[in-house]
Amino acid sequence: MLKEFREFAMKGNVVDLAVAVIIGAAFGAIVSSMVADVIMPIIGAVTGGLDFSNYFTSLSKNVTANNLADAKKQGAVLAWGNFLTLTLNFLIVAFVLFIVVRLMNSLKKKDDAPAAPPPPSREVELLTEIRDLLKKS
Repeated sequence: MLKEFREFAMKGNVVDLAVAVIIGAAFGAIVSSMVADVIMPIIGAVTGGLDFSNYFTSLSKNVTANNLADAKKQGAVLAWGNFLTLTLNFLIVAFVLFIVVRLMNSLKKKDDAPAAPPPPSREVELLTEIRDLLKKS
């Protein structure tokens, strides 16, 4: 049974999938940082210091806090600003992945394009000339 598991784990597909998951997680972290540290501050600066992550709607009369962390401690809140931030994060990640896949597909198409056939050898050229001369006579 251990031998079967080792054979399964060492198959190319399983190893490729593991590498893809690790790279995908690292790529997701990079894009999340780009959204949180680059894009959202720019959006906040354009909108006058607006920080979407702290926007919420109180669902309880006990909530009097002005920020989301304290409001969650006081009672039920609808954290729609955080949802908006995460949705924007998802859309940016999806768009960046789309661009990467599209770029990879275009590079793959270039590699898959059939190569031009090699020019005929000197012998083939001579034989073709002889054939053409024989057709004429």
